[in-house]
Amino acid sequence: MSDATLGSQLLAIARHAIGEALGLDHRAPDTTGEALHRPGATFVTLTQAGRLRGCIGSLEAWRPLLDDVRANACAAALRDPRFPPLSADELSRTRVEVSLLTPATPLNFATEADALAALRPGVDGVILTCDGSRATFLPQVWEQLPEPRQFVAHLKQKAGLPADYWSPRMALAVYQVDKWKEAP
Repeated sequence: MSDATLGSQLLAIARHAIGEALGLDHRAPDTTGEALHRPGATFVTLTQAGRLRGCIGSLEAWRPLLDDVRANACAAALRDPRFPPLSADELSRTRVEVSLLTPATPLNFATEADALAALRPGVDGVILTCDGSRATFLPQVWEQLPEPRQFVAHLKQKAGLPADYWSPRMALAVYQVDKWKEAP
């Protein structure tokens, strides 16, 4: 199956899952293809007029890709704590993006400067963990925060830490994504 075919399927599956959860009648998407039944980790991002409307995902592949994208689409639409649940009348003006994550790889570094130098803007998604706090930014976030120091400072804040916080216990892992987005 080509990447374009997989992407089209994942977008259709995500939109259908949201429509079904909102009680709208949508034609069931094609769910054939071996790739959809292998474990996969996805994030589903919803936007309206270019602005974030919901984003929920999985960092590890622990269930079939088909199930992961369905669950994350519904969670992004209905359970992202930053937004009220999506209403049925909003769905037609909501754009869906699906990001398929590679497995995360721990980043080895001794200092914050080493960590910042190792990051690849626009390429790496980053997972930060420290003392029970955890947060991630997809690679797409580099578009708004292109400088590594700024990117990591905002990631720390997302994890509930001060922007200037540093600890030798801080761990970073990186991953990449294949992403597909509905046309406006």
